[in-house]
Amino acid sequence: MGRDPTAHRVRFVPLGVGLAAAGVGAALGLVAERAAMGRPLVPGHKGGDGEQYGALHGRPIRLVTDDGTRLHVEIDETDPATAVRHAGDPVTVIFSHGYSLSLDSWHFQRKALRGRYRLVFWDQRGHGRSASGPEGSATIDRVGRDLQNLIAAVAPTGPLILVGHSMGGMTIMSYAQDKPEEFAERVIGVAFISTSAGGLGEVDFGMPRLGKMIQRLGPGVVKVAAKSGNVVKRGREIGSDFESVLVRRFSFASPVSPELVEFAADMIGSTRVDVISRYFPTFGEHDKREALAAMHGIEVLVLVGDHDLLTPASHSEEIVRRIPAAEQVLVRDGGHLVMLEHPDVVNAHLAELVARSLRAAAHPHRAAKVRARAQRTGTPPGRRRRRGSASA
Repeated sequence: MGRDPTAHRVRFVPLGVGLAAAGVGAALGLVAERAAMGRPLVPGHKGGDGEQYGALHGRPIRLVTDDGTRLHVEIDETDPATAVRHAGDPVTVIFSHGYSLSLDSWHFQRKALRGRYRLVFWDQRGHGRSASGPEGSATIDRVGRDLQNLIAAVAPTGPLILVGHSMGGMTIMSYAQDKPEEFAERVIGVAFISTSAGGLGEVDFGMPRLGKMIQRLGPGVVKVAAKSGNVVKRGREIGSDFESVLVRRFSFASPVSPELVEFAADMIGSTRVDVISRYFPTFGEHDKREALAAMHGIEVLVLVGDHDLLTPASHSEEIVRRIPAAEQVLVRDGGHLVMLEHPDVVNAHLAELVARSLRAAAHPHRAAKVRARAQRTGTPPGRRRRRGSASA
């Protein structure tokens, strides 16, 4: 007897609402189903092209934050033969990942940049190999303080470039808002990838008719899913369709390998449902638009996929309006996980950002004059609207 497609849609809709509401297509059913079945999470998937996804690791560090939470940090030190330095210090690039992901989401960027720069990757609290922290600590403001703790512990001196995807970009904004003086003294470049400075409560997740319902019911759906055994049942019923439809839809906008989809699904699946539930309310409260003023005077890259359903391009437009000297890149056929979907494009622009940041830091007075002239003439310096592509 064939499967009833109508029944499938009935099961799909409430689960899909909860998933869309949970950010990165948050795979709640996948989480529960894999945990119940004892399947390994983020094992390092080998793609059809021989890519060993999630297999790159550096020197591990256990960082204890000021509220006693243990965070997992990895550092890739420079290769003395190829290291890039500024005023004698190695350049430290810190990568902050997105909601329900882990430091492994930077797989391709790590592979491209390691050796030349000192790279720092960390799992935000509750994600990857990091502890969750006390009740009530799953907020953007708290992870912003975690970033401060991280910098003080592993990069107390030397120039910093901060790279954030989705919630990771919000983390950088929180740090800038809380400690603008520290930010101004140390940070020479920032990359905001698929992120938002506020207004996430208006996002419809690419489903205009369901958008309001998702925003209204999402927190409750996620909370119930965290406690309900029915999620396990739904995950098993939907099976591979769950990954191929939901993870693909909310993560990618172009054809990618099944192995990459599974890699993304396993990262999402390794985040406990209760962590997803606790973080969700903070996105509706997130508003760091005023904090963007701290970015004036440094090099900024704002990059987003043109089909990002979770942090749409309009949110990047808002960031650029408030940092008019930023470079804006719209990646053609790009979804929310654009750094995995179009790594060559993202890597090229990140490398360019680092080079630009170092040039500006080496000649601060010249950079200040360029910006002052741009302010007088109304023509922002360095602002280039470009549409990246997989072959760019």
